[in-house]
Amino acid sequence: MRRIVFRMTDKTNKKEQKTGWDQYHDYECLDKILTAQHLRSDEAGDHAHDEMLFIIYHQVSELWFKQILFEMDDIQNRFDRDIVNDHDMQPILAYLERIIQILKTLVSMIDVLETMPPQSFIDFREHLSTASGFQSWQFRLIEVRLGLRRDDRIPVFHGGFDDDLRAESKKAIADAESKTTLFDQLDKWLSRTPFVQKDDYDFWQEYRQAVHTMLDNKATAAQTNFTGDALEKELATITRGKTKFDAIFDSEIHKNSKNWRMSWKALQAALFITIYRTEPILQAPQRLLTYVMDIDELLARWRYRHALMVQRMMGANMGSGGSGGYSYLIDTLEKHRIFGDLFALSTYLIPSSSLPTLPQSLQDNMAYRYMGKDDKAL
Repeated sequence: MRRIVFRMTDKTNKKEQKTGWDQYHDYECLDKILTAQHLRSDEAGDHAHDEMLFIIYHQVSELWFKQILFEMDDIQNRFDRDIVNDHDMQPILAYLERIIQILKTLVSMIDVLETMPPQSFIDFREHLSTASGFQSWQFRLIEVRLGLRRDDRIPVFHGGFDDDLRAESKKAIADAESKTTLFDQLDKWLSRTPFVQKDDYDFWQEYRQAVHTMLDNKATAAQTNFTGDALEKELATITRGKTKFDAIFDSEIHKNSKNWRMSWKALQAALFITIYRTEPILQAPQRLLTYVMDIDELLARWRYRHALMVQRMMGANMGSGGSGGYSYLIDTLEKHRIFGDLFALSTYLIPSSSLPTLPQSLQDNMAYRYMGKDDKAL
């Protein structure tokens, strides 16, 4: 096979560079990457074959975490403005979609790790000492930058979740906690969305009435289908649903409510975008909401797969880093969700046939059209 020789021009002269294969090796820093696997079992004179798989799996995961953080740098820089430039929406959506694909890859990578039998893990687990995936500062940084708050975390140790991290890792997390998260940026962006309340037409009043009618119908059906404790629980759930829903329309109720994390205006905007997602001007915002929900769901899916793998490998034993292992990971599925408000909005969707009809002038404002000199849409 003929080798291709690269040539490079510097400020003084042209000089022959290394061969293409050597260039690739240096460019990818393969000397560092391929020699970064050190089996503790070999150092102890007790070789465990599957320790190599365990190390590479986690190293590859950390590389993908780094890429996610790299994409988030760009996304958050574009969002970190009083007015987000329209031209920034395409790269924001593109990089969010890339994060989604990376998370799908991380979930599927567990299939490879699960080819390791539990006994093989036990053979080298003692060499891990207190090392644990719980100590992945990059993953914790992703959670923080997305919007997971410290107080929302399930306590594992007597101190903070980052107490056992290195000083520079703790500083990176502290810096992220002092800055605006993606959740906060999305909330502010949604809060600036124009609302539907023009002259004699109030969309929210009509929609509120339609949802209350739907919930009242559910209550009537419950009285027919349930009795005793089951009926009381169902009616109580419907009542709580109404109270939570009313907080979307009443700023005072929302202010005193602990049911919603998103701001009052942001909730209204998110609901309106969700309802009328097919309107041309709302299609990109709907994709944005869908993508952050996809990320939240994939993180939960990754935690679930990780939890099952831990249970498969360790049973009911404690995690290497001192966590509760399987039980802790399962609890994080719900507790460590970030964009739960967007998922909860589906509770208040009604059939399209029951949606209030928007005024034509409003529909025109949400369409893409070019007006010619004769004021006709082209």
